[in-house]
Amino acid sequence: MGHAVHKLLIATGLAAACALPAAAAGATHTVKIEGMQYLPATLTVKRGDKVVWQNTDVVPHTATAKGAFDSGPIAAGRSGSRTMGKAGRFDYVCTFHPGMKAVVVVQ
Repeated sequence: MGHAVHKLLIATGLAAACALPAAAAGATHTVKIEGMQYLPATLTVKRGDKVVWQNTDVVPHTATAKGAFDSGPIAAGRSGSRTMGKAGRFDYVCTFHPGMKAVVVVQ
């Protein structure tokens, strides 16, 4: 960077903005839907992390926490995801198969 450009960046405050690290993206966690169950059954993540539900069963499923999130139908061989923005414990089920239950804990 040329000396004159460097002085201009400092004068306008752009040097500091250019030096700031990019905000870290959240981690991605995968829950496998297999054999009519969520694996793992309990997952702990941080706010901003993404949870991906990967359906390896031959029938559709959902990941639904009443009042918090709903993946909608996830077809066989497909996946659905959600970025977790709110801290808390979220018990979720498959609306098609209510016996399928799991928990996401967001810290």
